[in-house]
Amino acid sequence: MPHTPAPDDDLDDLPDTHPLQPVYYAEQALLGALLLAPHRLAEVTGIEPGSFSHYAHGALFAAIRTLPAPDTVQHAKNTSWLNAVLAAAREQARGLTPSYLHTLIQVCPWPRHASAYARMIEADHARRTLRAHAERLALTAGDLTLPQPVNATLAAADALARCVDDLAGRFPPHSGSQPRTPARPPKDTPVGNDEEALDEERLLLATATAHPAEAEQMRWLTVHDFTHPLHAGLWQCLTALTRRGAAVDPVTVLWEAQQRGLLTTGVDPAHLLGLLTGTAGSPQYWGDRILQRAVLRTAQNVGHLIETFTNDPATTPYQVVVGSRRALADLHTLRTRWNHANTPAPTTSPARARTSAPPRAGPPRTPVQSASRISR
Repeated sequence: MPHTPAPDDDLDDLPDTHPLQPVYYAEQALLGALLLAPHRLAEVTGIEPGSFSHYAHGALFAAIRTLPAPDTVQHAKNTSWLNAVLAAAREQARGLTPSYLHTLIQVCPWPRHASAYARMIEADHARRTLRAHAERLALTAGDLTLPQPVNATLAAADALARCVDDLAGRFPPHSGSQPRTPARPPKDTPVGNDEEALDEERLLLATATAHPAEAEQMRWLTVHDFTHPLHAGLWQCLTALTRRGAAVDPVTVLWEAQQRGLLTTGVDPAHLLGLLTGTAGSPQYWGDRILQRAVLRTAQNVGHLIETFTNDPATTPYQVVVGSRRALADLHTLRTRWNHANTPAPTTSPARARTSAPPRAGPPRTPVQSASRISR
């Protein structure tokens, strides 16, 4: 747990550039309620010491939960239990002082609202937890130094999805909790090198033109996986020709591109012909590379989008759940295509010709004579 400066640290002279958030005051109110009325701890559910945004507050909550509750009458007469709580909490947060406990008690509006304060803390902790998972997904998707970036990215996406499912169970829908549509995050930095991605798309188009039968098997690759609109359009032309059973070569693909309106101003037909003839490798290899970039790019976008949800304080936890599930659905679709592209085709052995079993040994068969012949 990252260390947050404890109350009464000698930092009062520094300017406060980050104003305290509402959850800070909810934490103070809850702790004040529990210090005043320790029996209210039984009403507090759904949070742990790590749920607090302020480290010292979590240490105090842990101490309150650990020590046996005092006798109500004795607690009203002396501060022995408060002293014990402070001593236990200071083992984790040395900056805590008796004056801060007094402040917590003073700022608590109503001890009977302890469960409501705990729910606020739980909601804010859920938002922070989901944000951490989303950040991890985006960082993993952008880390091309990983030996298997797609597998690592999908593992991070699974962890994020489990977090979303957990929140869905803890924060059910309620009236007025319609999903919000926050502003989209700024355009992400493309995964990897732009020019490298364009080269891979050009090589795919050339090799697929030379080997259209292989391209016909690559239905897991779609136009949305390309980074350049012209390349996406040419892939659509090529696959349309193969599915119609038409002739496929650079000239026929160029003609199909003209029919689909791709030869706009600035697009040189001679350049396209040259692009479609520079073969190297196989369509399957280059298609897999393009799909990998699409998976990582989508995962990065999903992570940033969910971060945007969690950064909007007006979004309820349930609304964050709905928005996160919608974002993850796009990645799930790509994941299905990735698995299809990287799953070996099942090998089928030729069926054996069925042979009739040899006749079993038995007595010789005598033809049965008709009744008319016997009567003669």
